[in-house]
Amino acid sequence: MCSSSPHSLHLVLSSLFLLSNPMDFSSRAYIIKDTRRRPAMDRVRHVTVLGSGVMGHGIAQIAAMSGYGVTLRDIKREFLDRAMGKIKWSLDKMTSKKKITAAEASDILSRIRPVVDINEALAGADLVIEVVPENMDLKRTVYAELDRVSAPDTIFASNTSTLPITEIAGATSRKDMVVGVHFFNPPQLMRLVEIIPGNETSSDVVSLMREFVESLGKTPVLCRQDVPGFIVNRLFIPMVHEALYSVERQGITQEEMDSAVRFGLGFPMGIFELADFTGLDVIHKASEEMYSRDQKVLRQHPRVEQLYRAGKLGQKSGEGFYKYADEKYERVALSKELASRCDPLQVLANILNNAAWLITNHASDQKEIERAAELGLGLKKPLFETAAKFGMDRIVAELDRLASQHGQFYEPDVLLRTMSK
Repeated sequence: MCSSSPHSLHLVLSSLFLLSNPMDFSSRAYIIKDTRRRPAMDRVRHVTVLGSGVMGHGIAQIAAMSGYGVTLRDIKREFLDRAMGKIKWSLDKMTSKKKITAAEASDILSRIRPVVDINEALAGADLVIEVVPENMDLKRTVYAELDRVSAPDTIFASNTSTLPITEIAGATSRKDMVVGVHFFNPPQLMRLVEIIPGNETSSDVVSLMREFVESLGKTPVLCRQDVPGFIVNRLFIPMVHEALYSVERQGITQEEMDSAVRFGLGFPMGIFELADFTGLDVIHKASEEMYSRDQKVLRQHPRVEQLYRAGKLGQKSGEGFYKYADEKYERVALSKELASRCDPLQVLANILNNAAWLITNHASDQKEIERAAELGLGLKKPLFETAAKFGMDRIVAELDRLASQHGQFYEPDVLLRTMSK
């Protein structure tokens, strides 16, 4: 079984949120000091985390901080040693800032047991949180082995950001006990967690996972249907492609579009700026996964793949949508003056159409979408409030115009038509 650090959309969206909402890691990480029994702990006492990379060791840390016994499993001892070192560094930093005592730090660390052997790792596990790379073939292999080795009443939770939970569950004999629990990076700071049931996930498991997420001091949002992109990524990923089309159609620059997204739509940074900060390999992979399962979710622009194939992955490679002088993160020069040269209506219409689709198809509701957009995308104003400012009738008219010129992909969702009347 392979279990290593996935580089995924967790990084994309949390980067956006953290730039908008700077937080002191040391002051916010120790979430729950009171480890008295909470409802989730009646059923879940011991958690096994598969994968000790950035997401894995972060999830292990917050579970231990919340009073759970934790086994952290990876395929090599060196991976585990590195992960435990990072957890200890985090706890030491909190101790130095007097957020926790040395005794509390020692107690938290003692609740995390690093293990290589899979049988040992799964022994006594009430909940397994899988954090392996975003590859469906790998996931199927992992879950088939989990199913063979784990106790019959062990719940499986995938931290996937894009892959369908129903398909993952299909590799097991316990489809009713497999659920998506999508944390954002870094888990120690990010409040949002998406919960995604598969087609056969039991309502009891969904309720338990909501309690578990809340016991970690997090804010759960429920994606009621196993749809491509869940909630946050279904809103976000199509924006990159749509912004590219809008730049071409308006004859404007990337900087002008990014400025309009930041200053006109209330995002903390531009869409191309964000894509570069995160990596075009991540954007491309997520786009491919989502499009392969639902062509309505996004209209792929060829430039994303072109940049990916050319190795122009953004900040980490020195060039993506923008060029960078060195590995140090550089903010692009955006301004309200540049924003005035761009109409972001097409991009807003796209994200609203996907939000409306989620509601129409009973995957979410407006309240949950707004919560997810605030905590996952860092929006400064509610999405539907921004839409009302632009005018819902204008948004529907724009989608109708785009549909007439570029195809049925842009057809407005029935909910938007209703809201525009």
